[in-house]
Amino acid sequence: MEKRYFAHPTAVVDEPVEIGDRTQIWHFSHIMAGAKMGEDCVIGQNVFIGSGALLGNNIKIQNNVSIYDGVILEDNVFCGPSMVFTNVFNPRSFISRKKEFRKTLTKKGATIGANATVVCGNTIGEYAFIGAGSVVTKDVPDYALVYGNPGRVRGWVCQCAEEIVFRSGKAVCQACGKKYRKDGSKVKPI
Repeated sequence: MEKRYFAHPTAVVDEPVEIGDRTQIWHFSHIMAGAKMGEDCVIGQNVFIGSGALLGNNIKIQNNVSIYDGVILEDNVFCGPSMVFTNVFNPRSFISRKKEFRKTLTKKGATIGANATVVCGNTIGEYAFIGAGSVVTKDVPDYALVYGNPGRVRGWVCQCAEEIVFRSGKAVCQACGKKYRKDGSKVKPI
């Protein structure tokens, strides 16, 4: 069967895997058998993707990122350089905790900045934006702008990643014109 994706000669792709059309896998990356990724993904240099990882379409993973078993990235997720996902909450080198891996879900359109850390077992909401160097220790709402250690909601962002400001529960993006409604910590496009 003809490969419909590109893998640099230094990349290691174990079989069997599911890799969508037009996906690009760059230098020194390792895709484990059983991994699944969609179409039009770009996997940067020195990326590891575990056998139980699930990646949607149009994912961008920058250099030096590990996507471990139990990590799910929905469509259009961006992972910045050297950001970190964990998969065990309380690791010890002398105790096997592979049966305790916690699922981490990053929903459609979310961005995780460079050197951010996402502690396992949390969900990052749709189109959320995690600032560089942040530490995510709890679930992140849709469209939330989160930064700091620990990461806290500091504002809200549009699908185009520009910050939006709510007045009387409504916001209009000054960059693209999309409109939003906010009820408590729930943000939805109008």
